[in-house]
Amino acid sequence: MNRNLYLLFALFICGCLHATAQNDSINWLDEVRLSDVKLQQFSTGKHINELSDSLLIKNQPQLTEILSFNSSIYFKENGRGMVSSPSFRGTTASQIAVVWNGININSQFNGQLDFNTVNTGAYDQISVRGGGGSVVYGTGAIGGSVHLNNSLSFKKKQEHQLLLQYGSFNTIDARYNFKLAKNKWSLNLALSRNSSDNDYDYPNERGKNLNGEYSNNSVNVAFGYRFNSANTLKIISELYDGERHFSLIRPTENKTKYRDLNNRNLLEWNSEFSNFKQITSLAFLREDYQYFANIDSDTYSYGTAKSYIAKYDLGYNLNSDVLLNTVVQNTYTDGEGSNIANNDRNILSVAILGKHSITQSLQYEAGLRKEITGNYESPILFSFGANYKMNDFYTLKLNASKNFRIPTYNDLYWSSAGNPDLDPETSLQAELGNHFRFENMEAGISMYYNDVSDMIRWLPGGDGIWRPRNEDKVNIYGLESFVNCKKSFSKETNLIARASYAYTISKNSETNKQLIYVPYHKVTGNLSYQIHQFTPFLQVLYNGSVYTRTDYSEQLSGYFLANLGMSYTIDKERDWELGGRVNNLFNTEYQNVEDRWMPGINFNLYINFKF
Repeated sequence: MNRNLYLLFALFICGCLHATAQNDSINWLDEVRLSDVKLQQFSTGKHINELSDSLLIKNQPQLTEILSFNSSIYFKENGRGMVSSPSFRGTTASQIAVVWNGININSQFNGQLDFNTVNTGAYDQISVRGGGGSVVYGTGAIGGSVHLNNSLSFKKKQEHQLLLQYGSFNTIDARYNFKLAKNKWSLNLALSRNSSDNDYDYPNERGKNLNGEYSNNSVNVAFGYRFNSANTLKIISELYDGERHFSLIRPTENKTKYRDLNNRNLLEWNSEFSNFKQITSLAFLREDYQYFANIDSDTYSYGTAKSYIAKYDLGYNLNSDVLLNTVVQNTYTDGEGSNIANNDRNILSVAILGKHSITQSLQYEAGLRKEITGNYESPILFSFGANYKMNDFYTLKLNASKNFRIPTYNDLYWSSAGNPDLDPETSLQAELGNHFRFENMEAGISMYYNDVSDMIRWLPGGDGIWRPRNEDKVNIYGLESFVNCKKSFSKETNLIARASYAYTISKNSETNKQLIYVPYHKVTGNLSYQIHQFTPFLQVLYNGSVYTRTDYSEQLSGYFLANLGMSYTIDKERDWELGGRVNNLFNTEYQNVEDRWMPGINFNLYINFKF
């Protein structure tokens, strides 16, 4: 580690000593604590889509499926359970930040995260935030961000939850969660196993999905200890181990497979003194992959990246209406692979944030961020957001920001092709939102514009070798809308409905053509109706057509999907639940990538125990 890491570690120790010196003579609150406090504190002018526990149970554990039916994010999936690349508000997969307990976990190699390698059973809260967020969350937060959080509650309890699912293609999903808490400490443990033969038939006798099996295991542990009401220590650790055989397009192709091993660790100290609140964090992230071009051979290509992160977050309440915040973070990464020589880079970032409630109806926030590194020239980033609640019915939201994405290890260091002179991609965007609240319903519509410059593309050079260059400029605009409704007719009769619509224009400024794999339209809907112990539910999804080639010679047709399910509460007191679901109810023929057919109608059953 370099001297910047040592400096931040010294700040951590000083903060701990100062905070523990404070006397504590008050009763402690049984509060729930999240590491990603900035998600709520500094999202003025934005809409946050929080997914409920019931939605997570009613879906397969992969993050791709849950967000496909419950957000405006579009996914390009190379077959069921295979590589999954998102597009959010017309941006690319590497322009979406995935934030784990306040830490950006996008891959150091390709700048993105495969959403089929995230098992949602490990998290207590999953949220989606549209629009730029680089001032707070750093690289990649151009189209938006997805937040995976673990919470700790200090209310005395002991809870067990066991969820078992079995479905078509010998698909098995097992999740166990254990929560134990007393006044001063809290422990959460989550274990997950997901596997499938994934040997579904293609439509119209086109064949079978060959070599598509996958399996993964994940372990997540979160522990918190409160020394007193002003000081809390948290440790969160996660391990993901997965193996996928990549589906074949033709039976004569070589069978391939891919192994993922991801390890994430976070040590965090929360403390308060006077009008100050500080969060000091040390994190270690490691990502490993192995690619076997032939599963009958022991030969593979590989990549390993280790990131050491130190972050100091100091907030000061000037008064009850003004919050000032400074965040200093240092990230040191060491990576190597079969096609990448050993390289390291260090990034020091400083962010200054402020939030002011002028009245109960009018709030605004502003922020600046600057990164310092020897690998590229980093721009100064900014953000501004405001909310104006005109009445109990209507709130006007405004947000503007400058965001960026840094070049990845593959971009900079790929053998014989990396370009060390690349600049970061930059984005200027603005958003206007309207939020409506009724007695049993809320709705919103947001219009946005995003100008992205210096997009990195891999293009062939004069020698025929493909190299990355800052080439494209993209203009993006569109709208997102949602409606959420919850109506109780009696104590045991409830209706819950959710719907969303997204319209996206994302055009290359030179060709004036829509980017590939960006649909103009996406619609989602969820409806559930509890009648005593029975709860039937319906999920629907429409994805519009997409271009698949840069010469716009081919496109995939849009498609409509529907899932129909039913759950039955076996034991109301202990919340035991039995359920089932019919996926792709109308047996729709569809694909997200050319020649990568998705399954037709299929089924799964689940049982959920809490004790």
